[in-house]
Amino acid sequence: MKTFDGLRLDVRTYGPETAPVTAVLSHCWTLNQADWHYQVRDLQREFGHGIRIVTWDHRGHGDSEGCPKDACRISNLARDMSDVIDTYAPNGKLVIAGHSIGGMTTMVLARQRPELFDRVVGIAFVSTSSGQIDTVTLGLPEMGPRIRAQIPRMLAFRSRTLTKRARRRAPVIERLVIRRFLFGKPMRLVDAALTVEGLINSSGATVVGFYEDCLLHDAVDALKVLDGIPTQVLVGTRDVLTPPAHARRIAENIEGAVLTIVPDAGHMLPLERDELVSGVLIRLIRPHL
Repeated sequence: MKTFDGLRLDVRTYGPETAPVTAVLSHCWTLNQADWHYQVRDLQREFGHGIRIVTWDHRGHGDSEGCPKDACRISNLARDMSDVIDTYAPNGKLVIAGHSIGGMTTMVLARQRPELFDRVVGIAFVSTSSGQIDTVTLGLPEMGPRIRAQIPRMLAFRSRTLTKRARRRAPVIERLVIRRFLFGKPMRLVDAALTVEGLINSSGATVVGFYEDCLLHDAVDALKVLDGIPTQVLVGTRDVLTPPAHARRIAENIEGAVLTIVPDAGHMLPLERDELVSGVLIRLIRPHL
């Protein structure tokens, strides 16, 4: 499909458009819809064609079209998400899951289109934040802010100066970043490889543009739109990008939200704790079938 500003998005659907419930899964920064591949598998096993699942690659990610840095904005991701829902899930109930920037996108969508959430019967915020990303120290109180700023610039520099083939051959920096800052324990090599590939496929504009916009993200006001909607907020104890305090802030600002803090997990919960995340989605969906 095409976005409001003419970019091509890669969208995938599973199950019929006439299903009573659609699971809408919004992925994290620098990965793609494969972020949710375990959940797509588990939801299909559980419900078959009884539900619809919609995933897509955000602008500048995966197989969707790249965009200039000034178009790498969470507000644009929310407009894209709105159009994806209108096109591929125009009717019926919605369960929305957002991981990292995907969760931030969901919050901004609630601000942009609060009436859409009359159809939402469940929300999962996974390893995400409602704001204050600029205070995150990456678990390194002294050097954290400086390192936080240098990581996207370093990845963008590699994107500009090395081919994807060269980076795949020697992804030393990418592996270091994901091991130190994205995953907790244990870390499956297959999940690490998927995440490294996402970093390698992300352009410098995507990496830096969305990073800079995340620092400005502030959507606490939008959370009130979600009051009364069954909401699950999940975070790992080892998440240094969107730490437990950020998840707690989300849960405290949504009436009835349930917070789950996952021991030893990092930022990549849909991969690291796939059964847990899938179980949360199954429980949100089941009452509406």
